[in-house]
Amino acid sequence: MNLKNKKVLVTGADGFIGSHLTEALLDAGCKVKAFCYYNSFNSWGWIDTLPKEKIQKLEIFTGDVRDPNGVREAMKGCEVVFHLAALIAIPYSYHSPDSYVDTNIKGTLNIVQAAKDLGVERVLVTSTSEVYGTALYVPIDEKHPRQGQSPYSATKIGADHIAESYYRSFNVPVTIVRPFNTYGPRQSARAVIPTIITQLLTGKTEIKLGAIHPTRDLLFVEDTANGFIEIAQSEKTIGQEVNIATSSEITIGDLAQKIINQINPAAQIVADEIRLRPEKSEVERLFGSNEKIIQLTNWKQQTSLDKGLQITIDWFRNSNNLKNYKADIYNV
Repeated sequence: MNLKNKKVLVTGADGFIGSHLTEALLDAGCKVKAFCYYNSFNSWGWIDTLPKEKIQKLEIFTGDVRDPNGVREAMKGCEVVFHLAALIAIPYSYHSPDSYVDTNIKGTLNIVQAAKDLGVERVLVTSTSEVYGTALYVPIDEKHPRQGQSPYSATKIGADHIAESYYRSFNVPVTIVRPFNTYGPRQSARAVIPTIITQLLTGKTEIKLGAIHPTRDLLFVEDTANGFIEIAQSEKTIGQEVNIATSSEITIGDLAQKIINQINPAAQIVADEIRLRPEKSEVERLFGSNEKIIQLTNWKQQTSLDKGLQITIDWFRNSNNLKNYKADIYNV
């Protein structure tokens, strides 16, 4: 499928990955409808920060993926749907799991049900590497067992299976897209890289972190967005689960030291108990296989970790961006 001139819907367009994907789809010549979370401030999240000429090309729809009527209205006339809207913060899922069930599972059900009824050509449902839990083997391919090590990951496992069931039961053209640990400009402070960078750029010399021994497979956000597009353009990915990963890993401690070395080599890492996950909930190792995406699509990683970190740090150095982050508090 060539996406140029296709009418596409992006749910979660106001978020981190969603806003980058929205930009990439505009650049690819798509007619983009951006589904943003309704609020009385009329805020469109990160969409508000895009260049004016890009915002003017967008059709904005404000709503809530938990509402099937709004979802159906948003999807009318759309040929391709990229479903990214979700609750993603793991610590928040510990004390508010009901909201994750409603948003992640019911929201996905609303998407695939509307896609079935409206005859949408392609539906890409966003999963997460967290569904795999701690690696039982590496690199983690799409056949790796699922392990619900947090309420968040459990709801994403549920959402994936709902999506799969609509492909198998009703032939809805679903693909489950599974990015590993995406980072880059606009990421929220609940994630580790913005946490480290914002503490350093606001002058802190003791950088508070949780566990630093786990490993992560870090993927620059533009590579993630390109992965979504390449997966959507490949007919071979229909009915498939597809990782977007770098097939590499780095410990949180080594990652933190890389960033410290670039901003303030005198800074030290200190343990902050409140940031630790429960022992059995911590995902100790993520190291993804990208063999399938390379085999089925034209995707390849473009941005190295060092280059991606530099781009991200430079973005945060802009005072207009940094002011949106509260480095003094632990953001769940």
